[in-house]
Amino acid sequence: MGEIRRMEPEGTVVTTGSGKKRVAAYVRVSRNTERLVHSFSAQIDHYRKRIADNPGWEYAGIYADRGISGTKIRKREGLQQLLADCESGRIDIILTKSISRFARNTVDLLRVVRYLKELGTEVYFEKEGISSMSGEGELMLSILGSFAQEEIRSISENIQWGIRKAYGQGREGVRNSHVFGYQYDGSGYVVVPEEAMLVRQIFDEYIAGIPLRSIAGHCNISYSRIRYMVRNEIYCGDRRFQKVFVEDPVQQKKVRNEGQLPQYYLRNCHEAIIDRSVFLMAQQEAERRAGQHGCCSCFTGRLLCGICGDRYTRKKCVTADKCYVYWICHSKKEAGKTCKSVNLKEDILIRISSEMLADRDMAGKEADKWKTTVPSANMQEIDKEEFKKRVRQIIVSGDGSLEFYFYGGRRRDWKNG
Repeated sequence: MGEIRRMEPEGTVVTTGSGKKRVAAYVRVSRNTERLVHSFSAQIDHYRKRIADNPGWEYAGIYADRGISGTKIRKREGLQQLLADCESGRIDIILTKSISRFARNTVDLLRVVRYLKELGTEVYFEKEGISSMSGEGELMLSILGSFAQEEIRSISENIQWGIRKAYGQGREGVRNSHVFGYQYDGSGYVVVPEEAMLVRQIFDEYIAGIPLRSIAGHCNISYSRIRYMVRNEIYCGDRRFQKVFVEDPVQQKKVRNEGQLPQYYLRNCHEAIIDRSVFLMAQQEAERRAGQHGCCSCFTGRLLCGICGDRYTRKKCVTADKCYVYWICHSKKEAGKTCKSVNLKEDILIRISSEMLADRDMAGKEADKWKTTVPSANMQEIDKEEFKKRVRQIIVSGDGSLEFYFYGGRRRDWKNG
């Protein structure tokens, strides 16, 4: 009998007449160290030999990711290509060393394995001796996958402890190698003269009161980058450590450190581009500009529009002898942009936030509706420092309902009406 060829709907040709199982392997190492690179090569050789030695198997390829974390599937190109080829019907069995090599996030692990099972592709985990097609396979994968997930949490905590220990002892530890004005040579920051000239120009213009957008325009640097530069102590020769930290090691989620963890400040650790006096003047100018825009509020940067994704900004309105304070979507201030988001009265926002911090339920009908005009309450009604430590973000829905996201992953909702 000749070879049978099946045409898939999208035109993919799948060979099925040989009677052999088409077997591929997936290999991953998380870092490009010499030891792990050797392990990487050894795994590839092992699977090539193992597949070739089995007369009932047909070699379908080795898919690999090197120097990639196992916590995020979307960043692993080798695994993504493997899944695509399984969808095309090219693979019957996938061999992999262990659960932790395949995925350290239990949810992702089970989702991918279930999907492959629906496609008719078996995954075999050598270390654990588990087949995704066996009756007890999913239960064992769920249990052992949880162990792998907790292992990465433990490893992350140990690494973070070591980094913080180094900070506390005045050692620089982790460095950002992409800092405009500097080049990191492996041991420290070295000034790049051409870029340093532009850095000094930016600070001088900022101190002179020139708007950030104007500086960004003629310096050909983004607004957000300029804004970050004029607040970055690295340019006066200092370093502040632990500005951000990994809140969830499994999802590799970083958040801004606003008092949840200690920070460490190291002075004169590399060559400065600007004088310390210039940097201090820039910080004074930043505070002056922040005061003009009401940026001293604990809500600044935490309120996001659930419709367009832009941030909310503070706005005052004075009529007769009363002052009303609102928070509105920034898109409403931008020319050419429209947003149907709800405006929030600050006094009600404070009241709701206080209830959320006190962990009490508060129905929307118990508070004034957002459209009701009420004079602004005093900001003393809320503990601003406690709010900053606990509340990471507030999403404003289209109907004025609020989603409170707390540090640590907790969420609480307030319904309007």
